[in-house]
Amino acid sequence: MTFRKEAVGDFLQNFNAHKEKIRNFPGCRHLELWQDENFNNIFMTYSIWDSEEVLEQYRDSELFKSVWTFTKTLFSDKPTAFSAKKIEELP
Repeated sequence: MTFRKEAVGDFLQNFNAHKEKIRNFPGCRHLELWQDENFNNIFMTYSIWDSEEVLEQYRDSELFKSVWTFTKTLFSDKPTAFSAKKIEELP
């Protein structure tokens, strides 16, 4: 997610206000917020869900709708979202 530089504080405040609710949403097993090392207005969330079905339930929830409605007003570029599966992990 690429935010307008002046909107980064608003994004972080909103994320911090909702992160526990998101993490504790049924089916969410993990939640991280990452920031680009070179561009401090670029972020991504990394989350692990029990299934695609529970992720869709989250996306359909009032929590997601309220967070996303606010968040998307702060973007300077179109966001990218995708689901992925782990292929391999090396110890």
